[in-house]
Amino acid sequence: MAAVVIDAAVLLAAMEIASIVVFGDPIPWRAQSEAGTMLAAIGAGAALGLFVSFRPVINTFSRPSYGRAMSMSLIMLASTSVALVFSRAYWSRAFVLVTFAAWLGIGLVHRWIRRLRPWTETLVVVTPEKALVDHLLGAPHADLVSVLDPAGSPPDRLPAGATLAVDLRAVLSDEMARFVSSCNLAGLPVRSLTSVYEEHTGRLPIVHLHEGWELTVPLARRKLYVQVKRVIDSVLVAVTLPVSAAVGVLIAFAIKLDSRGPVIFRQRRVGFAGRPFTLYKFRTMSVHHPDDEPRFAERADHRLTRVGRVLRRVRIDELPQLWNVLKGDLSLVGPRPEQGLFVERFSESIPFYTHRHLVRPGLTGWAQVNFGYADNEADTVEKLSFDLYYVKHLSVWLDLEVLGRSVWTVMSGFGAR
Repeated sequence: MAAVVIDAAVLLAAMEIASIVVFGDPIPWRAQSEAGTMLAAIGAGAALGLFVSFRPVINTFSRPSYGRAMSMSLIMLASTSVALVFSRAYWSRAFVLVTFAAWLGIGLVHRWIRRLRPWTETLVVVTPEKALVDHLLGAPHADLVSVLDPAGSPPDRLPAGATLAVDLRAVLSDEMARFVSSCNLAGLPVRSLTSVYEEHTGRLPIVHLHEGWELTVPLARRKLYVQVKRVIDSVLVAVTLPVSAAVGVLIAFAIKLDSRGPVIFRQRRVGFAGRPFTLYKFRTMSVHHPDDEPRFAERADHRLTRVGRVLRRVRIDELPQLWNVLKGDLSLVGPRPEQGLFVERFSESIPFYTHRHLVRPGLTGWAQVNFGYADNEADTVEKLSFDLYYVKHLSVWLDLEVLGRSVWTVMSGFGAR
């Protein structure tokens, strides 16, 4: 709530700045002004931007977000422009643009200042699950001060400022149950371990899944966005097609000059709802024997060509998959599709593995920007916890974050093989 108040105050300051810059005088708030409709449209647009941008993080522990500052500003600009054009009221294009720029600029600056301060959530966790505790210990903004045995005796009191995170799957002793209840009745922060774990690690605790309804129910509520997302993917690919096609032609020449074999590598993968499809990539390896068994790529893989190493390093080998996006095999963001033999193996040995097929696979994904490449079954389980988190929390905001972080992934080479 404090962030909303700050942003609202910053908006007023931004409008004053715009008035001085454009008209040479402050806004005459008390006097009747022909600009009243314009000011009201900006205010309404800003209110919509604040509501949409902050609604996803209500009741969560979150860091000041640059992304939310950009989204609320863009929503304000778009809705204000539409309202003013259709109302045919007086408006100043320069005033609206300067207000937008000032609100966004000041919003980014005050978030930068707030992010300079160390921020953590102090946690007391009630759980027997050591793996979840270890992941929280590794989370940069979780200060885990105590882990309590659900069947044991509780402490005398909860440390000041601490959140009590309770494993709802665990069987609590009578004393522990009374302690949790008394903390809740006293108004102290008591939350489920699942929600705390997801917020701090970006993973889904697979051990807490029962029949998978924890994924299917939230996903069903986002059915409209899933449908709209397919249209957005196609539009974005179509808009960037001239550039991607030109780059693709240059890469094709380089591959042909570097080694013998086809330019495009085709491979069967498993996609949405478990349906197989043909995935396209630029060939990065020397042509191998057709009877070679599918296997994970290795670091410094001897099969890579000279051009292939560069393409893998910057992930441009996946450029032909834009055609898969247009066909509907892939989305821009989603779990990466796997080969059929691996899917069969993991479906038998890893619980809930097939639930990653509840959404369309992606060109990049939440697991890719957080974990990187999995080269064994243990890594696949770790990576699955990120994929299932994406399935549960699928949203435009999460997709934007993945796309933004994918730029850094490409630049840094994180997880490349």
